[in-house]
Formats: sequence, structure tokens, C-alpha cells
Amino acid sequence: MRPDPLLTVSEWADRHRVLSSRASAEPGRYRTARTPYLREIMDCLSPSHPCRRVVFMKGAQVGATEAGNNFLGFIIHHAPGPVLAVQPTVEMAKRNSRQRIDTLIDESPILRERVKPARSRDAGNTMLSKDFPGGTLVMTGANSAVGLRSMPARYLFLDEVDAYPASADEEGDPVALACARMATFAHRAKAFLVSTPTIRGLSRIEREFEASDQRRFFVPCPHCGEMQWLKFERLKWDKGQPASVHYLCESCDQPITESAKATMLAAGIWRATAVAEDPGTVGFHISALYSPPGWQSWESIARLWEATQGSDDALRVFRNTVLGETWVESGEAPDWQRLYDRRESWANGTVPAGGLFLTAGADVQKDRVEIDVWAWGRGLESWLVDHVVIDGGPEHAETWAALERVLGQTWTHTSGAALKIARLAIDSGYESSAVYTWGRRMGVGQVSPIKGVEGFNRSSPVSGPTLVDATEGGKKVRRGARLWIVAVSTFKTETYRFLRLERPTDEELAEGLRFPAGTVHLPSWADSEWCKQFVAEQLVTVKNRRGFSKLEWQKLRERNEALDCRVYARAAAWIAGADRWPEAKWRDLEEQLAVVASTSEPQAGQVRRIARRPRRIIKFSGMQ
Repeated sequence: MRPDPLLTVSEWADRHRVLSSRASAEPGRYRTARTPYLREIMDCLSPSHPCRRVVFMKGAQVGATEAGNNFLGFIIHHAPGPVLAVQPTVEMAKRNSRQRIDTLIDESPILRERVKPARSRDAGNTMLSKDFPGGTLVMTGANSAVGLRSMPARYLFLDEVDAYPASADEEGDPVALACARMATFAHRAKAFLVSTPTIRGLSRIEREFEASDQRRFFVPCPHCGEMQWLKFERLKWDKGQPASVHYLCESCDQPITESAKATMLAAGIWRATAVAEDPGTVGFHISALYSPPGWQSWESIARLWEATQGSDDALRVFRNTVLGETWVESGEAPDWQRLYDRRESWANGTVPAGGLFLTAGADVQKDRVEIDVWAWGRGLESWLVDHVVIDGGPEHAETWAALERVLGQTWTHTSGAALKIARLAIDSGYESSAVYTWGRRMGVGQVSPIKGVEGFNRSSPVSGPTLVDATEGGKKVRRGARLWIVAVSTFKTETYRFLRLERPTDEELAEGLRFPAGTVHLPSWADSEWCKQFVAEQLVTVKNRRGFSKLEWQKLRERNEALDCRVYARAAAWIAGADRWPEAKWRDLEEQLAVVASTSEPQAGQVRRIARRPRRIIKFSGMQ
């Protein structure tokens, strides 16, 4: 019957929390004054605060995880109840339990008294479950639907929600599943959602933040006293000299050195910049610009920014982890005419010197199979080597026999070596059974049936393989084919980014400048239709039924086989391991082919418009 205490989470942390050297760079008693911007966030997590949902979108190294751990410690000590703490995966939950939760309990005497010590025969303290008087802490991964619906929960701590899978064991959004656990606790429930953001339109934490009151941390200028929230655009330094970094006040335009940051943080306040859709939700955003002295400095941020120039991947990481902002994927389709005009001329049927191995992508249609063969070099520089169309649908045995002959064909490298297709990825979206049967017959070493799914997954754009059922002659095969799942949006976006790369001029090539990593080289025989198909889609932002934005690839024209085949061939390169090969592997391939530097390749700078090479059509007698 005793009511919850008026003590706040930040006050509890200052009184009772001790940081361990195993989990903190600054061991000892916890001091909220070290990160003043966390005080109001933790106070909103206190039972005495009326909000039910606290959203924290942030950059790296700002102390968000420790704020969440203070929340858990406070619950165990002062406001017991069932708690569900969710990490992106079960494995990460186990690691977090060992590194963070165990040290939280062991180093704080007041918590050690309340959580049973770990014993082999005691179920009260296990890797993923901690019992305490009046409640229990259950830890799980967002990839486990069983863990997310295992118990009712008064409290939720959802960490790094942007790293959660789209669905937990095909049962739905993990965040929605977890939040459904709080239904019976009504106004007494409290959820803490934390994450660095990812991609605009796909980021869960950005969506939650935009539905909140969008609080920013305003700090005073040491010169004029004007309150403002820190923006990266106002961080200035001389190019190539990050040590000269300073911040320009929005009001008086005077330079602010980092030595003033500690004083500014101590006087900072949170201000709402929007009206929340749900009055029970409060949202906070902060970047690494606020990182306290001794952590991430403005100078290190300036150095990181200069190091990221020229790389979209590095810029994305910088925007996500340093600025705590989403990355906007640029999916605007390049002009097909520009691709057509910069086609290059090299000997038909040969692989240019920079190409070190071949992959192919096969798109199965109702009346034909289209195959594009791509050569890949260092940095995923690529050359379109061949385009083959096999007339005949997947119901004809002759179609698969012709595809098998393509698989056994060789292409001559400029060094004289004969190259075969290292791996062919074939789409199983149409007539899956026939694709699985042929793929199983060809063997897993050279053929990979794939299934494309919409969505982005930069860390692992291809997953699998998994065994799938197949039939042969109407009978179920005991061992199915091995299917790979491909996040096609990731490779489409990458392809468009590669197509927008600036190319060296003829003079720069003559001086030894190389093509940028990822450059896409198209041959002179690629006709206008193929070029149009290659850029036939565009990434657009659409709103779903709930009004939330998401990114979606939409066709600009009906036919897009060239783009699909490119994505499949790129997936084949990923399956072959090209994204993970060490330097020694690339050097070995070059030595085998006696490759010379790409600056001496015959195609460099020799872009001209000539009659295309006719595509090869494989027909069979008796077939329409």
C-alpha cells in the first residue's frame, strides 16, 4: 500500500550508484553533474513524473546506457515491479547482462542486498533473469518473440531500438510487442526507448522522437548569455587544422572555445520544440557535441568529419553516431542518357584488366531468363561483361539446359586467362520450385537461389542460407535447396551511389589517378534500353496507414531487369565473400591474372558512342 517515493532516479544515482572499472572509463561514485543533460531524462523516468514514455535519440558517448542502468537500479531499490529489458538480439542481451547488469548489482551495495547471488541451483539470478523483492528483471533480444511476450511488465528499457529486426520471429514489430506487455499497468507503466538513429524513413527512434515534444538542450553563450542548442553547422575550424575548432554563437557570432563547455552544460536546460501527439510521451535529442570534457572533444569531431569526406558510408556513420541524426538515402535515379554517353570501349567478350572475378545475376520471367555477367575488382569496382537472354519459360527443360551452358562458359581476361562465373545468384520469386530444383542440381558451390525482400540492412544485406522445401516430379524432395535472403534496397541504393561517383578526367588518368572505389563501367554495346532499365526505379518516401514515413523503391518504367540482375550479381559477390576478403586475397587474384594498375587499362577515358554489341539470344527449335 505504500506509495512510490518522491526520490528521483538522478537523486538515487548520486546517492547509491557506483561505477565499475569493468564497465566504465571513470570508475567510482556516479555523478549526474558530469553529464547534466541526463538529469531531466532520468527524472522523467521516476515514478513521480506523469509521463509514460521517454524517448532518447542521441549520438555516441553521451552516457545514455548508464542512464538506463540507473533506471533499473532505482526500480530494484525503490519502485519494484516486473521489468523487461530488450537488446537487439538475445546474444547482445547476454553480453549486456555480464558486462553491465552484473556490475551494476555487484558494485552498488544497496542492490547487492536485494538481488540473490548467482548460484548453480538458484533460479533467482540467472544470465537473463534477476529476481528482487517485489519484482523481477527479465532480459531478452528483440529477435525473440517468446521473450517479448513472456510476461506482463510495468517497466520497459528498450536499448538501441533502431538495431531491432523488422519482425520478431515473423510475429510483428518488436517495439509494439514489448509495449503491449505494459497494458495492464495503465498510468503506472514507464517505457524508456533509447537509440542512435539510422536511416530517414526507417528509423524507429526518429519516428518516436517526432511523435514527442522534441526537447533540445539549450546552453548559454559565455559571451552574450543567449540560450541555444548546439548545431554541427556552427562548429568552425580551418581546413586541415581541427585544433583550431570553435563554436560560433547564433546571437553574437563570437567564437566559443571548448574550455567553456563544462560551464555551459551546467547551466543548460531542456526546452520542448514541438507539441507531442501523445501528451504522455516526452522526447529528447542530443549529439556528441555535448559530450562532457574528457570524452569526445570538438577537435576529435572535426577530425572525424574531415576523415569521412568522399565516403558515403563514413558520412552515414558520422551523422548517426556523432550528430545523432538520421541518414537520408539518396535514391534519385541517375539520368540514363548520362550513363549511355559515358559508355566505354574495350574488346568485346573480354574482361578488362581490373576485373578479378565474375558473378552473374539471373532474373526468371514468364517467357525468358535474363542474365547479366559482371566483373569485380578492388573496392567493388565493376564492369558489365555480358548480357544473355534465354528465350523460353521455366517450365521448359531446354531453358535450364541453356542456363547451365552459360554457367559453364568462359570469358577471356585481358591477361589471356579464361574466367568462369564464380557464383550465379538466381531470383526464386517466379516458379520457385523450378529454380530450387535447378539450383540443387547445380550444387551450392556455384549457384545461389535468392529471394529479394524490401528493406535496408547495411551490416548484413544477405542472410542465410536456409534449407527450403522443393518438389521434383511432383514429389517432395527430402533435402531442399539453400535459399539466401537479400535486402535489395541496400544494393539498389549502393548501385545508385556508385553511379553518381565523380570520374577522373583523361588528363588525371594519364597522370596515374585511379577510378574511385565502386565505379561502374558500362561497355559500348549496352544500348539505350538496357541503360533505361538500369535506372528504372527511384527511392521515395511514402506514408503508411498509421501516418509514419517509410522508404520504398518504386518503378519509373515497367521494365527493370537490368537493375534486378545487377542487384543479384552484387548479392552473388557478397555471398562469395568479396566484402570481407583481406588484402592478401585480392593480391593473390591479381598475381594469378598478372593484373596491371587500372590506370593502364585500355578503357580508361575512352568513352565514345558506337553501335552496340547485339545481345545474344539463345533459341530452341519448336519453341515460340
